[in-house]
This record gives sequence, C-alpha cells and structure tokens, in this order.
Amino acid sequence: MIPKRHRPDRPAARLAAVADRIARHPYLPVIRERAGQYARLMRLDRPVGIFLLLWPTLWALWIAGAGRPDPGVVVVFVLGVILMRSAGCVINDYADRGFDPHVARTRDRPIAAGRVGPREALYVFIALVTLAYLLCLTMNALTILLAFGGALLAATYPFSKRYTYLPQVHLGMAFGWAVPMAFAAETKGTPRIAWLLYIATVLWAVAYDTMYAMADREEDIRAGVKSTAILFDEADRLIIGIVQALMLAVLFVVGFQAKLGLAYHLGVAVAAGLCAYHQYLIRGRDGEACLRAFRRSHWLGAAVFAGIWADFLLRR
Repeated sequence: MIPKRHRPDRPAARLAAVADRIARHPYLPVIRERAGQYARLMRLDRPVGIFLLLWPTLWALWIAGAGRPDPGVVVVFVLGVILMRSAGCVINDYADRGFDPHVARTRDRPIAAGRVGPREALYVFIALVTLAYLLCLTMNALTILLAFGGALLAATYPFSKRYTYLPQVHLGMAFGWAVPMAFAAETKGTPRIAWLLYIATVLWAVAYDTMYAMADREEDIRAGVKSTAILFDEADRLIIGIVQALMLAVLFVVGFQAKLGLAYHLGVAVAAGLCAYHQYLIRGRDGEACLRAFRRSHWLGAAVFAGIWADFLLRR
C-alpha cells in the first residue's frame, strides 16, 4: 500500500487531465481564431473609442453623485460603455460593409475582409446589446427607459452617413446619451445640468470625429459617404475651433451650475490647451496627423474628469 503522504492528489490530477483534454480539443484553435476576429470586430484592440465614451459618463456620475457615486452604478456603467461601444463598432462595420473595402484604412476590417460574415456580425451585435440591456435592468425605471433611446441612437448612427452630412452630430448624441442615463441612475432624474453636460459631450464628439473624418475625406467622397469634414470643406479647422470653443463655454457653465471650484477650472483650462494642440496637429490637414489628433482627444476628457474628481476630493 502506498503511504498516505505519497498518494497522488486525485482532484488535482483530474483537473490536470481535464485541462489537458481541453488544450488538445480540435475545436480550440477555431474558437481562438473566432474570438480574435470578434475582438477586432469590436475594436477591443483600439480602446480609444471606449475612453471617448467613458470620460463623459464618469463626468456625469461624479457630478450627479457629488463626488461619491454609487460603486455598483459605476461598475454597471463602465461595463455598459464597453459593451455598447463594442456593439456600435459591430453595427457600424455591418452597415459599412459595402464601403469599407474601398477605403484603405478600413478594408482590412473583419467584415470587409471576409473574415466575419454579415449575419455572424449581427449575432454578435445582438449578444452585446442583450448583455448591456441585462446590466441596465439592475438600474431604476427611468434609466431603463432612457436606455431604449440610447440603443436607438447607437443602432441608427451607422446609417446616417448615407442621408446626411452630419453623422458626427448623430455619433455625439449616441456617445453622450450615457450622461442623462448616469444622472437618472444616481438621482432618479435628469436635471438641467445633465443636459448641459450632454450638449458639451455632443460638441466634443463633433470636433474629434470631424478630425477623424478629415483623414478619409477624399476616399469618402469617392465612396459616396457623407461627413462634416466634407460639409465643412476648407472651413473645417475654423468650424472645429468654433465647436471646441462652444464646448469649453458649456463646460464652464456646468462648473458654475455644479458649484465646482479651482481644480475643475484648471482641468477645463488643460482641455483648452489640448484643443489648441489638436488644432496644431490638423493645421496641414495631413491624414495621419488628423488621426493622431483624434487618437489623443481622449486626454481632453481625462483632464476634465481629473478636475471634477480633484474638486470633490478637496472638499472632504
């Protein structure tokens, strides 16, 4: 008989055997490959879009919660942002599957390159929206009701570029919808300051997404896709500057309404400096420089949030 201390750990051995069988399963490489394609379809390898959606959500949560938002609400909204941004990317690529193969920057996307089928992408979209909806069900009735408006905006945005030169406004409305939802979740209402913050978010999105569209302007014209970059033409930098100035003005009013102090206004001042830096980057309308300005836009949102967070922190 084997002494007790030398007997093999049977549960551990069984677990090791199961893990080995899973590792050797013939479908595992397929699962990994599909997971990789879905991650690219959801742009998880490019998290800038998540930050652009997340920062205004955090602005709203911290102001609505007076610097102490409910941790459970914060978790739900952060996960919701990731899911809805991913869903937005999927439905955008589904809607643009006829255009993306003709644009150099987008022709390698999973649907355009034929690595994910359109029907398969729709299933992924439905799964993501369903998960986001289940998360939303943990919130109050007003938040759930507002979620339907947000879902409608997100689902219709990709199709707006066929019919209007203002899809960037539509995108801003979709990205900013988490702001009134955050106030509803924290306060069970949508006060005036929620809509002021929403307007600031829409203006911010119009500015950074117009920079993004400037990089593809010529190819979009050939493909028949509309954008504010095409609409503004040579006045693009001027109009972006006006939109940025309006956004900063609205953020100043938000600070006044919320009785935020020096730390917040320093954050807005840093945001103003970043607006000037973005204008510098796009001065020559070079495509890569415009994309660089877009990718670095999320730091503006971070600066404003840092100001909000620090302001409430200094009150304690």
